[in-house]
Amino acid sequence: MLPTSLSAQLPAWVAPFVAEHAAGEDLSTVEGRMALVHALADRNYVEGNGGPFAAIVCSPSGELLSAGVNVVLSSGLSSMHAEVTAVSLAQVAAGGWDLGSLRPGLELTVNWRPCAMCLGAVLWSGVSRLAVAGDGPELEELTGFDEGPVVTDWVAQLERRGLAVEQDVLRDGALRTFRQYRDHVRRDPGTVVYNASR
Repeated sequence: MLPTSLSAQLPAWVAPFVAEHAAGEDLSTVEGRMALVHALADRNYVEGNGGPFAAIVCSPSGELLSAGVNVVLSSGLSSMHAEVTAVSLAQVAAGGWDLGSLRPGLELTVNWRPCAMCLGAVLWSGVSRLAVAGDGPELEELTGFDEGPVVTDWVAQLERRGLAVEQDVLRDGALRTFRQYRDHVRRDPGTVVYNASR
């Protein structure tokens, strides 16, 4: 029989973790939002849900609509990257697929440039802004993940379609997380760095 539904959910630790950290951060600033993202990413891979990646969707005033972490391993679904979980949960919270119409001005904050898949998810989500900690080869070099064929002019492509992009927000925090992940993988060779078999 063909499968007809799929599901993924955030791990139980995420909601209380976000509540605790959001209380101590000023989410009305991009730095405060990114600090929360880094804290989520730091914990996610240790919990075994997926890679060291996290994302949140916030209003300009700092109202947190959703948080997402990479749950590829815990869900068994390769599409469940942090950006996809965050925008999907924001769409659930807003009541529809077009965040731009339902909640204008939302920002997606992520701890690195979106991979090839997530770039499309960001574009079609309806968010107005994207804030990233960094862009460049460091993520792949430090973690071993394959980010896919992201075009070099990805920022211009998003901006041409009406998304504002802010880069290098607390960049060192993302690099620290990726180095810690690399060291974690070296200590525990059973850690799955998931790249599809070819």
